[in-house]
Amino acid sequence: MALILHREPALTNPDMIVGWPGIGNIGLITVDTIRQAVQAEEMGEIEPWDFFYPSKVIIRGSVLTDMEFPTSKFYYKRLANRDIVFFVGEEQPVSRESMYAEGARAYEMANMVLDVAEKFGCGRIYTSGAAVAITHHTHKPRVWAVANQKKILAELKTYPNMVLMSEVEGRGDQGSITGLNGLLVGTAKKRKCPGVCLMGEIPDYLSRVPFPYPKASQAVIEVLSEALNLNVDPHVLDGMIGQMDTVLESVYQQFPAEIKERLEQRKETPQAKPRATITEEDQKWLKEHIDDFFKKGDKGV
Repeated sequence: MALILHREPALTNPDMIVGWPGIGNIGLITVDTIRQAVQAEEMGEIEPWDFFYPSKVIIRGSVLTDMEFPTSKFYYKRLANRDIVFFVGEEQPVSRESMYAEGARAYEMANMVLDVAEKFGCGRIYTSGAAVAITHHTHKPRVWAVANQKKILAELKTYPNMVLMSEVEGRGDQGSITGLNGLLVGTAKKRKCPGVCLMGEIPDYLSRVPFPYPKASQAVIEVLSEALNLNVDPHVLDGMIGQMDTVLESVYQQFPAEIKERLEQRKETPQAKPRATITEEDQKWLKEHIDDFFKKGDKGV
């Protein structure tokens, strides 16, 4: 297992933005979109051998010549106000059948990412993911925020379209962030490094299907752009959002009438205050209706 740095640039007041796959690929799309928009340069990687199985083997002339693994790469960009370090992981190191990182390998990767943050003097760590919410896909997603230091909360509340997780109706001071997005912020706290997780809302009825949800990524990009003074085109994901809106609306129109009627109530009466993630009753209903619909959809939707 090794951390390899191809470059060690001198950076000024950097922050780090981190992204991995997850629900709707919200975090990964967010971070990789910003990375490409500012034309960040690659500077290093975490070797994959102890974290991942190969995703592909290359065979030529009946001889296995190479293996391909998910990448875990660092990038950097010098900007006028502050520099940025990016970490983009194509997969989270998982164990058993979970899609989220857990166990010793997850802690090892989180600490290797933070080692780089410390080496370059990053003042804050940002991660991004999904907030499964009682909302509708035609609404603009809000961004839920969690910080590992209380003093950061006042700043976060000044950003547009932002809500602290503790302000979500029915949640109180309870909550969890699955996978490395939460683990990294928690591990950063142990190192006394300020950390923030920004989560774009995704409707509960889309949280279990393999669709990207770029509309939520766009909302998180807007927050990060203001927080870090980034010059990112606010319409950078419009094309992708338009394509996915067409796909989602087509699927939505095929929902059985009883499902659609229930979801239409959300569309007609937007919540002034975001509601907590799905309750046990909602989970049961989703499993009995939405999940079954999408499973059948493999044959026709």
